[in-house]
Amino acid sequence: MGKQRVKFTFEETLVKQPVIYELGRKFQIITNIRRADIGEDVGWVVLELEGDETEIKRGLEWVRSTGVRVDPLGGDVIDG
Repeated sequence: MGKQRVKFTFEETLVKQPVIYELGRKFQIITNIRRADIGEDVGWVVLELEGDETEIKRGLEWVRSTGVRVDPLGGDVIDG
C-alpha cells in the first residue's frame, strides 16, 4: 500500500460536487482530509490518500478529468 498527500483546488462550479466521495467509491482509495477551506466560490482540500499506487494514480487522473486542480504535497501536512 502506498500513501500520497495532495491538494485539491475546486473552482466555483465544482465546490458543491462530491468529488472526494466519488474518488473513494470509484477507486479503492482511502481518503483522509487533513485540512480544508471551502467557500461559496472556491475551495481547497489537503488529503492523504492510501491505497495501491496504481489505483491512486488512476484516481487522481479521474479527479483531474473533472476539472479539479491536483497538486502533490510533501512533508507533514499537520505541521504545515
